[in-house]
Amino acid sequence: MIKRTLYFGNPAYLSLNNAQLVVRLPEIEKDEYLSTEFKKTATATIPVEDVGVVVLDHKQITITQGLIAALVDNNAAIITCNDTRHPTGLLMPLDKNEIQSQRFQAQIEASAPLKKNLWQQTIQMKITN
Repeated sequence: MIKRTLYFGNPAYLSLNNAQLVVRLPEIEKDEYLSTEFKKTATATIPVEDVGVVVLDHKQITITQGLIAALVDNNAAIITCNDTRHPTGLLMPLDKNEIQSQRFQAQIEASAPLKKNLWQQTIQMKITN
């Protein structure tokens, strides 16, 4: 099964409830003009076992230790980014991660032409973006 990649680029509260990743947005919770009914329905839940990668790309993201532990237990990677939106940290499980180590090994053993081709594609997409 293909795992989901979740990107958070805005302030958010991330927590765990019944093996579900719960996403709440502070803009909605703090808005005094919205009804409490709407605020309750504005939360999103995602099964933790469906998540493969979580990218945290904002200073005002709050994530609970329970969620971090659940993500790592389900072999999900957590990537943190700095002010310039570049990845600065990677949290991965220490055990049960044979697939990721195989991917790392394949990347290490990649031929020079393949690495140059992938680098060229990366630069082209950065320019496009």
